[in-house]
Amino acid sequence: MLQLTATPASALADEPVHIRVTGLPPLQMVTLTASLKDEKGKLFRSKAFYRSNEAGELDLKQAPSFGGDYVGVHPMGLFWSLKPERTFGRLLKRDVMNSPFLVTLDLYDSVGFQDSATVEPRVSQVVERWFSHPGTQRVQIREGRVRGALFLPPGEGPFPGIIDLFGGIGGLVEFRASLLAAHGFAVLALAYFAYEDLPKQLADVDLEYFEEAANLLLAHPKIRRLGIGVISVSKGAEFALAMACFLRQVVAIVCINGPNAVCDFPLRYRDLVMAPIQPFLERIQIDVLGAVRLRHFRGDPRDKRNQQSVYPIEKAQGQILFIVGENDESINSKEYAEQALEQLQSHGRSNGRMLAYPGAGHLIEPPYMPLCYASWTAHYFSVPLLWGGDPAAHAAAQEHAWGEIQKFFRQHLIQTSSKL
Repeated sequence: MLQLTATPASALADEPVHIRVTGLPPLQMVTLTASLKDEKGKLFRSKAFYRSNEAGELDLKQAPSFGGDYVGVHPMGLFWSLKPERTFGRLLKRDVMNSPFLVTLDLYDSVGFQDSATVEPRVSQVVERWFSHPGTQRVQIREGRVRGALFLPPGEGPFPGIIDLFGGIGGLVEFRASLLAAHGFAVLALAYFAYEDLPKQLADVDLEYFEEAANLLLAHPKIRRLGIGVISVSKGAEFALAMACFLRQVVAIVCINGPNAVCDFPLRYRDLVMAPIQPFLERIQIDVLGAVRLRHFRGDPRDKRNQQSVYPIEKAQGQILFIVGENDESINSKEYAEQALEQLQSHGRSNGRMLAYPGAGHLIEPPYMPLCYASWTAHYFSVPLLWGGDPAAHAAAQEHAWGEIQKFFRQHLIQTSSKL
């Protein structure tokens, strides 16, 4: 009897799934596909071509894919190689509490590029990918100027507190915060533009807004009082670095593919105003897909004209983890991180380190999320932006970085405070 199993059939989105097929003829070539529709009905699909063993079985932990969207042994390849049916789509989970992503796995005889709407699969299996753990509490935050959502693990705590910042996508993005809450962290997904009564466009940036959010989180009765962490990506990583420099409440910062200087818009904090580094519009490149490459768009922070825009990272009291993708096509993130570390070292500081991932692009997300090579960012640019990355290398980076991020926060938000 032909069977396709995926274990567990319902799990957190950052947990691996073991896919097996039994009951096939020996040494038969088959096609395995995965598909899901996001909450707006947009379709994402992947496929790979496999051969059963002499016992008529197929185990994705051991068997290599011969072709399709990836090649080689990749047990979760069908998940991280999902591609949008429409170009420049990005897979984002919006409702993280009430529904999972439903991933349909289909098995077809032989190698095929057939339309799944007209050819029936031999066998199918639906997998639920959840973004929150049972018992997690989501609290809408509308206090003072602060807008966001706080995710609390079950129990009385106190829990290590983290602020989660995304980039130019704007709005309120919650899926990373809810997943971290499933691992024991209390996480405030913080919006800072294009949400409710916040500014519709990102322009002049007031660091006191982020300070207000940090104080709000620290004042919560279920949060450890000795400091908070920040996890961030892209434009959000710029603001996280500013928080590290100027806010003593912040003791552990993860900056994923961000700059080491003020970019695009001025940054204000009390009486301080930092101007952005000089951009060069003529350095913008257009990819073969029509997406814009911004990697060389911004000026060099080491240029004398830009020195006043460089963040005084030597003032940071907390620990800083830079995570960079070496195939980042949005910013020169590895060079920026190296400059920041050199700046720390030149002041006798050792509170920063970098994890660099060859082949990884700009949008390094939790494990098994598909690579977003390019997408629209409606609130920040009116053209699709190129993020970069090789799918398999990017997937490996996401899986490794996710574990390192959690270890980093546990070390500096739990173990450090327990010694005080």
